[in-house]
Amino acid sequence: MTASEEETQAVARELSATLRAGDVVLLSGDLGAGKTTFVRGLAEGLGIDPREVSSPTFTLVHEYRGNGLTLYHADLYRLESTATDDLGLEEIGVKDGVLAIEWPDRLSHELPRATVVRLEMVNDSSRRITIGSASAGLTPSDNSALPS
Repeated sequence: MTASEEETQAVARELSATLRAGDVVLLSGDLGAGKTTFVRGLAEGLGIDPREVSSPTFTLVHEYRGNGLTLYHADLYRLESTATDDLGLEEIGVKDGVLAIEWPDRLSHELPRATVVRLEMVNDSSRRITIGSASAGLTPSDNSALPS
């Protein structure tokens, strides 16, 4: 459980230390749950200025370069799942970076090797964050996997 944006970013920084080129992070949660805040923490952990990170809602994918891996940040909120068929998101970042996808429920197919991050709003400032593996059965919309 986190009680501030800073704490949410700290959780993401910790996760970033485990990421390697080609990794995919699926971020789900309601509007305002902190998905972009989480990506700012990933960016900082990858040596990228977190102030550069903004929601790519209207551009689909932002690319951020820092001292290490490149961070590719996609937001699928405005897309229908059929529109994601030919995006080739899995190829982005395979060689030099990490791909973070907001609203992964819009994907038309599963990414079984992805890390799944679910952000649940507890109240105005608190978030419950669940991190797991798609290969272990956690899906971006699987509420049953959240701790009670």
